[in-house]
Amino acid sequence: MELIRSREWYSTGDGSDRGYIQPHQLKELWFHTGTACNLSCDFCLEGSGPGDQRLGLVKLEDVKPYIERAVEMGVEQFSFTGGEPFLAKDLVKILELASQYAPCLVLTNGTEALQKRLHQLDVLKQSKHPVSFRISIDSPDPQEHDAGRGEGMYDSALEGMKALVDLGFHVSLARHMKDGEDTPAIEAQYREQLTQRQIPSDINFVAFPDFLPPGSDGHGPDISTNCMTQYHTEDTRRSFMCAFSKMIVKQNGRMRVYACTLVDDDPEYDLGEDLGQALEHRISMKHHRCFSCFKYGSSCSET
Repeated sequence: MELIRSREWYSTGDGSDRGYIQPHQLKELWFHTGTACNLSCDFCLEGSGPGDQRLGLVKLEDVKPYIERAVEMGVEQFSFTGGEPFLAKDLVKILELASQYAPCLVLTNGTEALQKRLHQLDVLKQSKHPVSFRISIDSPDPQEHDAGRGEGMYDSALEGMKALVDLGFHVSLARHMKDGEDTPAIEAQYREQLTQRQIPSDINFVAFPDFLPPGSDGHGPDISTNCMTQYHTEDTRRSFMCAFSKMIVKQNGRMRVYACTLVDDDPEYDLGEDLGQALEHRISMKHHRCFSCFKYGSSCSET
C-alpha cells in the first residue's frame, strides 16, 4: 500500500532527514470510541464535546473484525479512549468481546456517562481477562480541576472512581504534568485525596504534558534522524507508542488505522484500513505531539 505524503513527513524544516519509528509488533490495540463527550474542556487533546462528530461513535460490528485480526497478530492489550467511551451504546458489548482475548483498559472522565451505566458492568467481572479503568483527575486541587471540566466535576469523577473500586475493578488515574513539577509532592496530594474517599492510594498514576487541541501548530524543535540516534537507543525507540500500538477510529463512516492515539488530527498518519499492512509503515516524528514522546517518554499505555 503506497501512501502519498508531504515533504514534511520525510524532512525537517532545515532539510535534515526526519526522525522516525519503525513498528516492531502489535502489543496494544487502541479503539477511539468517538469524540462525543458529556464534558467540554478547552484543553482536550481530541477537541471532544457534547455531540461532537469529528470521529464517530463505534459499534460492535465496527470493531469486531479488528479485535479478531489483532488476536491473530498476538495482541496483548485492548484499550479504549474517547471522547467519553460510555457514550458509545455498544461499549459494554465490545468490552465483553475484547476481554475474552486480552486485558482491557477504558479511559473515562468518571462522571455522569459512566455512573449511569455502572449497573451494566457486572457482566465484565466474569470476563476471562480483566477490564480496568483510568479516570482523569487533572489536579489534586478540586478548583483547578473544575476550572477546566466544570463545577462539581472533581467530586463526580472521584465518585465514579470509588464506585468502580467498590465493584471490584482496578483503577488508575490520569493527571496533568507541568515542567519542573515536584512529582512526589503532587502525587502525595493526590493520595491524600484518595485516602479521604476510601479509594486505594497506591494506584498507578499516568501523567501527561499539555498536548494542545487538534490542529494546533504545536511546539518544540523538529526531530531529525540524528536526534533519534543521538538521544535514543534501539530499546528506547521501541518504547514509543507507535512502535508497538495502533489506534482504530471511525472517520466519515469508515474504520481507519492510525499510527497512535495522539495523531488522529493529521491525515498523514492514516495508515489505511488493514491492521496488518499498517504495521509495515515507518512512522514519521512529524506531529507536534511527537516531541512530548521524544522529551518526556509520554505514553497513553500502561502495558
